[in-house]
Amino acid sequence: MSTIEIAGTYPLADRPVKRLGYGAMQLAGPHVFGPPRDPDAARAVLREAISAGVNHIDTSDFYGPHVTNQLIREALAPYPADLVITTKIGAVRGDDASWLPAFSATDLAQAVDDNRRNLGLDVLDVVNLRIMFGMGPTEGSIEAPLTALLELQSRGLVRHVGLSNVTATQVAEGRKLASIVCVQNQYNLAHREDDALIDELAAAGIAYVPFFPLGGISPLQSATLSNVAERLGATPMQVALAWLLRRSPNILLIPGTSSVAHLRENLATAQLELSAADMEELNSIAAPAAAS
Repeated sequence: MSTIEIAGTYPLADRPVKRLGYGAMQLAGPHVFGPPRDPDAARAVLREAISAGVNHIDTSDFYGPHVTNQLIREALAPYPADLVITTKIGAVRGDDASWLPAFSATDLAQAVDDNRRNLGLDVLDVVNLRIMFGMGPTEGSIEAPLTALLELQSRGLVRHVGLSNVTATQVAEGRKLASIVCVQNQYNLAHREDDALIDELAAAGIAYVPFFPLGGISPLQSATLSNVAERLGATPMQVALAWLLRRSPNILLIPGTSSVAHLRENLATAQLELSAADMEELNSIAAPAAAS
């Protein structure tokens, strides 16, 4: 049994995927823009992930743009039969590396074509519609862009549809329009606004994929987290990932890295066991408003 199998599996795109996956965002250049300094090292990370048993990779053609998808194709095609590649659409990159909303039917069709071409796939496994009404989840109807994505699905270009950067209200709206297989939002030990949503999705058999599981731009820093990690002989980041695995069985992790050594450290999280007392201590990190 590989280390990753210890974390168990959860269905995504009609296939069981390991709950510890890999996010490709960090394979692009600084600020997720342009190529990496060492493309060979980036491809080595991807091959190491597959060798270790990872069968869920998260990416997007707006990483780079185009860079991470091209690296994935170069490193891994022809793809393993059990590999699920999840991508996302709904944004484009400006010349200044800015992130710009791109929600029109034409924009979304172009994004699907770009992802297919650069990944070397006729059909995309899972496409997350990323909603960019604001920096974080912001209320507003998602019917128009989701309907446009569903049209692409009806044409056989997309197998499954997910949502990203959405509110609980938007998830409910989306589920009335389509079979949603996953939701991808920011969530970690310190940012737990989606606690109720995670439980609701778990009851419905829908995967929840947290981005910035380690804090994002501002990495998680907590004396409590450090103390638990020291007691367990692990790094704080490993404990933060282990907490997410223990939090709910429908959580799928996609920690990213451009380092083979760091990848192995992330995957070793599968061997880390947290007791009920550990979980209670770690739960105290959440801000009171998020935990209530």
